Amino acid sequence: MSDPGAPSSRTAVVAAAIDLFAQHGYDQTSVDQIAQAAGVSRSTFFRQFGGKEDVVFADHEVLLDQTRRYLSRVHADPWVAVCDASMRVFRHFCADPELARRRYAVVREIPVLRDREIITVVRYERLFDDYLREALPGLDPLDAVGFAALVTAVHNHVLRRLMRGARVPASVLRHALDDVLRRYGVHPDGDDPADDDVVIAAFPRRMPAAEMSRRLRASLGD
Repeated sequence: MSDPGAPSSRTAVVAAAIDLFAQHGYDQTSVDQIAQAAGVSRSTFFRQFGGKEDVVFADHEVLLDQTRRYLSRVHADPWVAVCDASMRVFRHFCADPELARRRYAVVREIPVLRDREIITVVRYERLFDDYLREALPGLDPLDAVGFAALVTAVHNHVLRRLMRGARVPASVLRHALDDVLRRYGVHPDGDDPADDDVVIAAFPRRMPAAEMSRRLRASLGD
């Protein structure tokens, strides 16, 4: 007999709930119907999830916790670590794009779920921001929040393409995040700074690194 709290059981409940929401509507679907469709008791449902809204965002709660634990490790480059964390989240949804698309369609139709989605995005962004400030003491807070916001925005842009039915391999997001790193003056894995031409430039001491990188790219025609 399977453990009702096991990940596979939680996934089955989430899938059953999303299917029912898509077929009958979010407001018209009861917890009892979800529990019956998933083959679990009502008490098990409430033990795993706080309610219908929570079951829609169950994956994100798990992913946020996993991302937090991933960033708590020691990483050679915190900027790269944030991008790698974003990739881990994206690959999760790539593993079952059809379920992710059905969930997206449900969220898009229900105002309270759209609001919850916005809050969830902010939680990822804040997690990245807090990590960078802790991992890089003395970092300008504007650079931390700007990088966190840009990574999150790029991630969501690519993810929405996947949600809308496009075939989007993880490499698309990887290339986009590599570009984000370059904008902040960070060389992604595979880039060899030794192969670059030498450029000498002068900037005000207080200018953010991101703005320095932008101006250099503009001057070089990148």
